[in-house]
Amino acid sequence: MKEFIKNHRFVLICLLTLWVKTFIVSTFIFQVSTADMLETVIFILNPLSFILILFSFGLLMKPGVQRWYLFICTLLLSIVLYSNAVYFREFTDIITLPMLVMGGNAGDLSTSVFELIQWYDVLFFLDILVFAVLLWKKPALLTVTQLPLRKNKKVYGGLIGAALVVIGLSQLDQPENPETMTHTFDREGLIQRYGLYNFYVYDAVIHTRTAAQAIFSEEDEWNDINEHRAAYRALPNSEMHGIARDKNVVVISLESIESFVIGETAGGEEITPYLNELIEESYYFPNFYDQTGQGKTSDAEFMINNSLYPVGRGAVFHTHSENEYTSLPNTLRRAGYETVSFHANDRTFYNRDVMYENLGYDYYYSGSYFDITEENSVGWGLKDIDFFRQSMDYVEELSEPFYATFLTLTNHFPYELDEEDHFIDPLDSESEILSRYIPTVRYTDEAVRLFMEDMKEAGLYEDTVFVMYGDHYGIAESHNDAMGEFLGKDIDPYENVQLARVPLIIHIPGQEGEEVETISGKVDVMPTLLNLLGIPEHPRVMFGSDLFAQFRENFVVLRNGDIVTDEYMYTANTCYERGSKQIVHEEACSPIRDRGEWELFYSDSIIFGDLIRFRDVDDM
Repeated sequence: MKEFIKNHRFVLICLLTLWVKTFIVSTFIFQVSTADMLETVIFILNPLSFILILFSFGLLMKPGVQRWYLFICTLLLSIVLYSNAVYFREFTDIITLPMLVMGGNAGDLSTSVFELIQWYDVLFFLDILVFAVLLWKKPALLTVTQLPLRKNKKVYGGLIGAALVVIGLSQLDQPENPETMTHTFDREGLIQRYGLYNFYVYDAVIHTRTAAQAIFSEEDEWNDINEHRAAYRALPNSEMHGIARDKNVVVISLESIESFVIGETAGGEEITPYLNELIEESYYFPNFYDQTGQGKTSDAEFMINNSLYPVGRGAVFHTHSENEYTSLPNTLRRAGYETVSFHANDRTFYNRDVMYENLGYDYYYSGSYFDITEENSVGWGLKDIDFFRQSMDYVEELSEPFYATFLTLTNHFPYELDEEDHFIDPLDSESEILSRYIPTVRYTDEAVRLFMEDMKEAGLYEDTVFVMYGDHYGIAESHNDAMGEFLGKDIDPYENVQLARVPLIIHIPGQEGEEVETISGKVDVMPTLLNLLGIPEHPRVMFGSDLFAQFRENFVVLRNGDIVTDEYMYTANTCYERGSKQIVHEEACSPIRDRGEWELFYSDSIIFGDLIRFRDVDDM
């Protein structure tokens, strides 16, 4: 053993440092927890299986080449580890292979990376710096020895065998429904079960399988899907049917606005004074949850326009933009609407130029249609007030009725805003992100108010239905301590799901409105709008239900598999009794958990298999 250590010092040091770094990051940054001794052992050993196999190839190489192979492998795995650690700080998620395909369009990280980097991040690469110096100055200290396969079959057999044993152990704790598990993105479960590096092997397998699914899909797959949808479908509210017939529809995506700001104050001032006022004469849904995945804003658009769930890995706007869909814009265009979208960003961002055309938008007013300067821009681009004002020039030229969607930008991480645009002072908080979030939310609120005034002046207000929704969360879990202090409560897993609520406001001029307590999500918006406009649901493919339906179930499944009903909440592998927040036996949540898994599975099957192509879309 001493001789082996002496001859393979560099391999063992690289293995040990990577193993320790991965364990520390997985435990303290990814916050992976284990329930029993077996899970703990699997979690600790999992990184070894991948590293052992990878480093085994290096042992076949000559010493001069082997040193650099080990150094480069250690560097690359450290980069993978660090990239995920930085990404996790804001998005509480892991980078998947489809996100890498998105490249520069996945700007959620790239444009805000400096906000996420910390001074102590140099520790991620401290070992790399030491190795580089030693390789340059004293390579003899980093001993390596070539082990030809022909003479060392037992050594390689032992290494590969040890790796396979670890991988085998990870299979002892498989989920009850392994088929549906691949259609959810249980970050903690996957990292705990496979380890970060093996996760990418798993992800590659899933990516290959789903990419090929459309080739092998068949029309009879609709049988099970239709049976599932029929079991939970609620008939639309007949009294609300057609009350907004032939009216224009304006849908506003409120970037990163969460429900906790609605009706809340900071420094004695309302954070959203206009939205608070608008809610008094609108239909407001306080239990409307964020169901987006890694596609964030584009996922929200996808759900609003299709009533399908987004995919669990990457953004469906990138992965399946060529599919056939029974979308809302296509439906309204065939009903005589002019369909347009306004977003002051590059038209190719998140592949919107391709996806919008496929969804049925007649025009896409992207960044080139706006006068964007340094003076009227901040953070991600054109300020919301200028965005709405410039958009009105095009809105007034639209043929009525029209369907227009607007994507705001100012309230985007990292929440930058010039001081002269503050309508409220920043929050006094230990989190700079939360402190800056309050003024940008208030700015967007003011921008919406001015836009509504412009719609009135243009004579379009009375004949328009306005839908406003928060596209996704704004404050990441990493700021939960500051959030808890601001809200005056501890942010436990239960409250964390409650913070996934985003506002949904449906304003129909002339209607008094009311607060609707139903538990819902973005997949429910399309069937609701269709009913209000007097357009039958059938034969469109939708997983949501009319929000005003008399017998609709209080049920929502988030893209990560969390579930909320009127009785229970299932999150972090724990079943809570809703209201009392008491933890109850997991079996109480089994029916809703199974339903949620199959709900995501069937929606993904439609997308991955491009199953709508088997239906006569023209007749729809």
